[in-house]
Amino acid sequence: MPLPFLTADRTFEAASESALPYDDRDRWRRPYRPGPWRVGVAALVLMVASFVLFAAVLIALTGSSSSAGVVLGIGLAVIAGALRMLRVGVWVSPRGVRQVGLLVTRTVPWERVVAVRTVQQPVRWLGLPRTVQGQALVLTRGGRAAGDATALFTTHTLDFLDRPAAFDRAADAVEAWAAERGR
Repeated sequence: MPLPFLTADRTFEAASESALPYDDRDRWRRPYRPGPWRVGVAALVLMVASFVLFAAVLIALTGSSSSAGVVLGIGLAVIAGALRMLRVGVWVSPRGVRQVGLLVTRTVPWERVVAVRTVQQPVRWLGLPRTVQGQALVLTRGGRAAGDATALFTTHTLDFLDRPAAFDRAADAVEAWAAERGR
């Protein structure tokens, strides 16, 4: 018996519809699910954090409380980093498109968006300096930054690595938001 709330096996239309009648359309929402690589890396980081927190408890029981406090702070920082890594991605709302990074978040209002399109180009593999041929969803801004093109996400990120259909669905969703809100 399939459990549709645990898998991404539902159709794209069914996934975009909300089962909740009070779902707020004005909230920021991610037009795709985090990829298995992102979730797996975050799970491993949280596992490391559990070992660090366990070490903090052992240090508190056997050693000084100041050392335990430092290790506890490190463990909490690792947890905060893992949770932030799960938030990384592209978010849309009626106000604009938001690109959340590990340290920096950029928001572009729909009024400044000139075009959102998928292009074939060399892209960075997992954010590393190595580039491979792939696709990118590119946002072109107007206004003061006219002609400035920013890659929102690519086929070789943690969310879309080895998942070309998920990339296509996410790109179509962001392009639909841009077409609906931009004009």
